[in-house]
Amino acid sequence: MYIQLLYMKELENILKSTSSISEAKATLISIFHINSKIKDTLLHQLKPHDLSIEQYNVMRILRGQKGKAINLQDIQTRMINKMSNTTRLVDKLLKKKFVKRIICKNNRRKVEISITDLGLSILDGLDPIIENTEQNITKHLNKQELKQLNNLLLKLNN
Repeated sequence: MYIQLLYMKELENILKSTSSISEAKATLISIFHINSKIKDTLLHQLKPHDLSIEQYNVMRILRGQKGKAINLQDIQTRMINKMSNTTRLVDKLLKKKFVKRIICKNNRRKVEISITDLGLSILDGLDPIIENTEQNITKHLNKQELKQLNNLLLKLNN
């Protein structure tokens, strides 16, 4: 109970709020707040490579294809942020030569995307940086707490 009160006071201080808020509202605000902090931290790591989180996500999806091309619609369904404009993201990655567009010879309307060797190389360089960043973000949680947090977030998703 004391920890809950302490947390609520800390959250009210972060929000510069003088009125008390419900547990449900505090939970959602906390999720939004930590989401913003995590995004900022990851963006800081991606910025030197001129990548957004969404572009990085597309590149990881393409790497997961293990050399097979994939169409824009399938990329979109695998995106974490479904609101992203996949065509625009891929166009930016094309300009950087991180991905390539493959046009089907039998059906010119069918376009697929695959990651280039340069794109794979960029991801290989980023992997340890992002892994270290993820470890740093979660360093205050032990394995059991991480499992518990994942289970609670999955429960919210239902």
